[in-house]
Amino acid sequence: MSDSSVHVVHNADRQRYELVDDGSVIGFTEYHPDGDTQLVFDHTVVDKAYSGQGLAGKLVRFALDDVRERGKRVVAICSYVDNFIAKHPEYQDLAD
Repeated sequence: MSDSSVHVVHNADRQRYELVDDGSVIGFTEYHPDGDTQLVFDHTVVDKAYSGQGLAGKLVRFALDDVRERGKRVVAICSYVDNFIAKHPEYQDLAD
């Protein structure tokens, strides 16, 4: 259950970014497209057994970096994603 064994993947088929530990999904942030350029992030969850390790931040940072690379924009309905963007000025240019 260490942070070093947890990695993030983009599961495009399920429209979410996932935290994976030893093959098991232990958290995710879901989105849905809104038009051609926006991704609406509406829900983020991390298994309680993994709380307090900064994994939600790792997950959202990965997702936002990927959104930027793909030339998309973010609409943060999820309060966690919204607060993350507010606290990290380097991502505020992505938010609509």
